[in-house]
Amino acid sequence: MPSLNTVTAQLYYERIAGRAERPVLVFLHEGLGSVAMWRDFPARLCAATGCEGLVYDRHGYGLSSPLGAARSIHYLHDYALNELPAVLAGLLPERDYWLVGHSDGGSIALIHAAGRPAHLRGVITEAAHVFVEEVTLDGIRAARAAWNVGKLKGLQRYHGDKTAAIFAAWADTWLEPSFAYWNIEYLLPAIACPVLALQGSEDQYGSAAQLVAIAGKTPRGQQRMLPACGHTPHAEAAGATLDAMRRFIA
Repeated sequence: MPSLNTVTAQLYYERIAGRAERPVLVFLHEGLGSVAMWRDFPARLCAATGCEGLVYDRHGYGLSSPLGAARSIHYLHDYALNELPAVLAGLLPERDYWLVGHSDGGSIALIHAAGRPAHLRGVITEAAHVFVEEVTLDGIRAARAAWNVGKLKGLQRYHGDKTAAIFAAWADTWLEPSFAYWNIEYLLPAIACPVLALQGSEDQYGSAAQLVAIAGKTPRGQQRMLPACGHTPHAEAAGATLDAMRRFIA
């Protein structure tokens, strides 16, 4: 099993073949996601663009090490500014790369991009958050209610015995009263690379205000709303999502 040892965890990853002269597409999963939950979308996007790909389970998820401590309200910054740079240094030294982030992964991508890394060529987000909305909290409350009656047991297929811990870390952090003030709009103007923000019109975790903020406050930002689509565009509107990403990368 391929894994990378960082200071805090052993991280599982998979690589996708592509042309060496092209940038690498680095995929960042959602708040309850994993490598396996992307299914075949990373491979399809890599094939469409000719790029290599890197998909990995963040600390606490999938086949990576379990969380060793309680999560703080700074967890997205921790993943963006500590773990992601360690992954890039360990697996893609001196390689140009794009970030493709879904939900939490999209927020992580934006935080990382604001530091203007030398080899970052662009960012694509799906259903990313840059501030907390009531619709977001309502969606998480609904997910917690579903969890409490056993409706999310399918997550165990991806996270195994870490499932309860990672679900609690996600839900408890977002529903922590102090987290209602979390906001990363301040860093968007610092992002120098191109940014494409995608979102489904029926996203149960966020409104169009997220798209407006990301595209409007990043100097090279664009947005696209996908009709009749919920929180997971790469699964619910795979063709349109793949085409939008391919065209933007090209």
